[in-house]
Amino acid sequence: MRPGGNRGWLLRLVIAFSFAQGAVSMARPAVSYRALALGADERAIGVIAGVYALLPLFAAVPLGRRTDHGRCAPLLPVGVVLIAGGCALSGTANSLAAMAAWSGVMGLGHLSFVIGAQSIVARQSAPQDQDRNFGHFTIGASLGQLVGPIAAGALIGGPDMAGTSALALLVAGAVAAVSFVSLWRIEHRDRPKSRTGRGDRVPVHRILRTRGVPAGIFISLAVLSATDILTAYLPVVGEHRGIAPSVIGLLLSLRAAATIACRLVMTPMLRLLGRAALLTTTCLLGALLCAGIALPVPVWGLAVILALLGFCLGVGQPLSMTTVVQAAPDEARSTALALRLTGNRLGQVAAPAAAGLVAGVAGVAAPFVMLGALLLIASGLGLRQGRTGAAEPESTERRGRTPSAPEPERR
Repeated sequence: MRPGGNRGWLLRLVIAFSFAQGAVSMARPAVSYRALALGADERAIGVIAGVYALLPLFAAVPLGRRTDHGRCAPLLPVGVVLIAGGCALSGTANSLAAMAAWSGVMGLGHLSFVIGAQSIVARQSAPQDQDRNFGHFTIGASLGQLVGPIAAGALIGGPDMAGTSALALLVAGAVAAVSFVSLWRIEHRDRPKSRTGRGDRVPVHRILRTRGVPAGIFISLAVLSATDILTAYLPVVGEHRGIAPSVIGLLLSLRAAATIACRLVMTPMLRLLGRAALLTTTCLLGALLCAGIALPVPVWGLAVILALLGFCLGVGQPLSMTTVVQAAPDEARSTALALRLTGNRLGQVAAPAAAGLVAGVAGVAAPFVMLGALLLIASGLGLRQGRTGAAEPESTERRGRTPSAPEPERR
């Protein structure tokens, strides 16, 4: 089947991703609340959030290699099983060490699902459709991030915080299992053959030296770190400021709703600004808004900040996927996406750990200032990418790629 020819697979993938991401987005704040109920402090919350990314850190590249030379779809059910198991077993764990371990299993499942799903989108989308299709694909993540925190907030609360957070984690495991319903025939059988043999793999260092790949990886890392620490640390901010878990869930969902709105209007924004300018602008605004969370604003002010921040953060993930896919060698696209996810997981290990240290020293709002600095660096990389792309507009033709009309800066 011609890439991009039948979009039914994309709708089913979005549905499956919505349930898988919804389970994770429900589980992450539930893990934080359960850990707090078991006696964790800010540093322990940072460690548990970091372990979520630790196992995936070592698994991403091998999974990407396998996907470059084989089918992507088998990774999806494996990921669902690990997510569901990690959520449910986190709910039954009675120690912080066990919660950290099952959080790592949940993270490994999420990585497996995302590598398989992103590779399917890259493989089955025509070059000019990749920005749009990656944008639509990530709507699934945003839908899950919209519903998950609301569900967690509705279940968690009252005097028995440990019990209600455990219930939320068990429900999250059941939600993840629903993803199985839409995974049938998700991958086209007649995929294009790789131009290299199974033993002729593109070295990782060559992929990382390809112009555009490092910037795409760092922008993705910065944006995901912001989303991840928001999910893990906004409950802690809420505890310190006296904001109820149900309100924190609504605030996190408001951020996700704004991200969905951003991705629905991604195509006209690309036509207006181009990829590099859009990345630069949204990362810069995101940096200022992240720092604004550290201010002692009322709940309505926090809601405004999170809505604007959610819109800005909606740009980075899909456009960094396209940046990496189109910059990488054709025969190593899944590995390049896996390297991007490895960068994400490095950020998810380092950022929560650093956030825990910063919160312990300077207060629970300080990690958001750190995130602002990270996004500021990302905006600089986006600006540099735009200048380089303007200086070398002919490089797309040299690589044999088909440029998209709304993205003249693509290399």
